Amino acid sequence: MNKELLESQITEYPICEYAFIQVEDITFLDQVRYICETECPQYGRSWSCPPAVGSVEECRNSCHAFSGGFVFTTVAEVSDISNLEETLATRMEHEEITRSIRTLFQEQCREVKVLSTESCAICKECAYPAAPCRYPDNMFPCIESYGILVTDLAEKYGITFMNGANIVTWFTLLLYQEQRAQT
Repeated sequence: MNKELLESQITEYPICEYAFIQVEDITFLDQVRYICETECPQYGRSWSCPPAVGSVEECRNSCHAFSGGFVFTTVAEVSDISNLEETLATRMEHEEITRSIRTLFQEQCREVKVLSTESCAICKECAYPAAPCRYPDNMFPCIESYGILVTDLAEKYGITFMNGANIVTWFTLLLYQEQRAQT
């Protein structure tokens, strides 16, 4: 994988901060999942959320199957960060950037897994649990749904978690398996 090429390509996008990470540095906690269970209205209602994504242990094992990771943020300014509707409206731009960055990694990597923001919003109503996901290649599970402590990952790699009043910071984690060496 040519990290220098990737870094030059991502400058075309409004990414705030980024880091190539070691998968072993990701902290998985059942307590993060507990927040999903007790506070998120999407719990048990989406293929991108628990319990559909598997147990925290299953998610950890899935992530540890990758050779490396790339975390990045975008930011958006809102008039009132406590206005959930206004805040969530800024998420779609981040997801479009995530799709573009995923494509850059797919061009160089054998496999890419994307974890991004909140619950998937592609379909008006998710098929879960009655039928399979309609768009599995476009659906990105939430980072926290995997039990990942995002604040810890940000701290380990010097990425700002809080960027100021009324600034929304969106995170994406791409996990990748590099191409096999060509002989």
